[in-house]
Amino acid sequence: MSTLSLNIPRSLQEQAEALAAREGVSVGELATLALAEKVASVATVDYLAERAKRGGREKLLAVLAKAPDVEPEAHDRL
Repeated sequence: MSTLSLNIPRSLQEQAEALAAREGVSVGELATLALAEKVASVATVDYLAERAKRGGREKLLAVLAKAPDVEPEAHDRL
């Protein structure tokens, strides 16, 4: 583990303290979880952007052409 010191507005600190108390965790744990969520979301966007570069309309249509042309089962209908 390492230590990270942050300067944040007092109002944000108070909100973080209240949320941490409500969730039953420390402010440090809350900050760690929030940072982990942000890192994961950015990594996901990057991953999807990279995957999108490999795709295309032709590939999509080829996959869709393999699907059977049947009515959906009753529980799958809108």
